[in-house]
Amino acid sequence: MKKISAIVLSVVLGASLFVGCGNSKSKENDSKTVNSMEAIKKAGVIKIGLDDSYPPMEFRDEKNNLVGFDIELANQLGKELGVKVEFVTTEWKGILLALQSGKFDAIISGLSITDERKKSIDFSEPYVMGGQVIAVKKGNTSIKKLDDLKGKILACQMGSTGHKAAEKIQGLKQVKPYDKITEAFTELSIGRIDAVIMDAQVGGYYLSKNPGKFEVLKEKVSEEPMGIGFKKDNKELKEAVQKAINNLKTNGTLSKLSVKWFGFDAYK
Repeated sequence: MKKISAIVLSVVLGASLFVGCGNSKSKENDSKTVNSMEAIKKAGVIKIGLDDSYPPMEFRDEKNNLVGFDIELANQLGKELGVKVEFVTTEWKGILLALQSGKFDAIISGLSITDERKKSIDFSEPYVMGGQVIAVKKGNTSIKKLDDLKGKILACQMGSTGHKAAEKIQGLKQVKPYDKITEAFTELSIGRIDAVIMDAQVGGYYLSKNPGKFEVLKEKVSEEPMGIGFKKDNKELKEAVQKAINNLKTNGTLSKLSVKWFGFDAYK
């Protein structure tokens, strides 16, 4: 009986140790998953998710190169962190899920900070203040203020905060979402829709690139801070990136980028 008891006790203890080791390894692996900053440093690369059709934040130029405010911001952050930057182009409507699944390390893509998004991802502090505005064709005398949108077709980018804001505007004939904001402006230029809702920086860019073609209403729909998105509880990466952003604000880099892409210093 003593031998049997000793054997049973040994088996139980062995199983407990095995489970304990397994739990320890699991916790260790979970920790490594959450602390992706260590993995990024080791690989020498940070992967940034974005939708490449939202000028002036991120878009393709005539040579198909990725350009824009967020592109230059990401590259500057890479220098601060001492790693290379790899951009991962993703459809906007699935960008949060792609971050959560580990397709990339962070989102830098004109991403507005909202309470709804905070439920599924974490954010840096705002790196620029955005806001929803309305663009119409130049000379459109029927839409001069927000109330004039009643009975009109308003376009937006699908799944964006502009989309959410559009759905709250009373009296519209139709909210027409597009996969890309560039498609919405093409439709506006040929008269298939009456107006487009988007971030103020985007509106300013289209005005500067298409003089005499579009105009933005003075009355804003909303004001929204933009931030960098991270997987939940990815504390180390979030803190490292925030420190880098603060450095870029202090040394004037972000001011220079905003003048280049927005036409004004957004940090004064």
